[in-house]
Amino acid sequence: MEQQDITNIVEAALFAAQQPLTLPMLAALFQDADEVSHEAISRALEGLTAGCAGHGIELVEVASGFRYQVREAVHPWVARLWSERQTKYSRALLETLALIAYRQPITRGEIEQVRGVGVSTSIIHTLEEREWVRIVGYRDVPGKPALFGTTRQFLDYFNLKSLDQLPTLAEIREIADPQLTLAADAAATPDAAEPSAPDAETTVTEPAVATPRTTEDPA
Repeated sequence: MEQQDITNIVEAALFAAQQPLTLPMLAALFQDADEVSHEAISRALEGLTAGCAGHGIELVEVASGFRYQVREAVHPWVARLWSERQTKYSRALLETLALIAYRQPITRGEIEQVRGVGVSTSIIHTLEEREWVRIVGYRDVPGKPALFGTTRQFLDYFNLKSLDQLPTLAEIREIADPQLTLAADAAATPDAAEPSAPDAETTVTEPAVATPRTTEDPA
């Protein structure tokens, strides 16, 4: 099979798919008779990625595979296609998520110790319902408290291929958003942080993928 044909098939599959596609998933599109190697598919992906330069969409690799998505620079205009409102999360939820992301595996009690206040059950449920965090084990201490860690869906949502791509805490502090800065400070504080205001909120922009996705409101 010609390389251009392989590229066209890979491109069409990525546009048609409702979720990211991995290299093995793309390879499964071809039969043995096609004699298409992983290297040929990788070349197709490289060509498609380069072909997006200067366009409003991009081909990115996240934890679950490859996907087309709208570039951040044009997202505000494309988002007007849908009437969904931006999702707002409390400071407490963002701080909890930051602590799990940067200190995982971590228990609920350890999160509370750092933040200086209790973590409500609704926050944990919201993070689990969004499939951003999950129980990854249990601490070998009396009571065996659950250990929380982030998920592949968390990485996909924030356009990350792995946890190594998480921004440094110093980079988060440079963002002109006091709530995200507080979340970074909470993750960096070795002992206890100042108690958080429960009603503070910040807006998180939904990532723009090639197909519309329904925004879920947090608890």
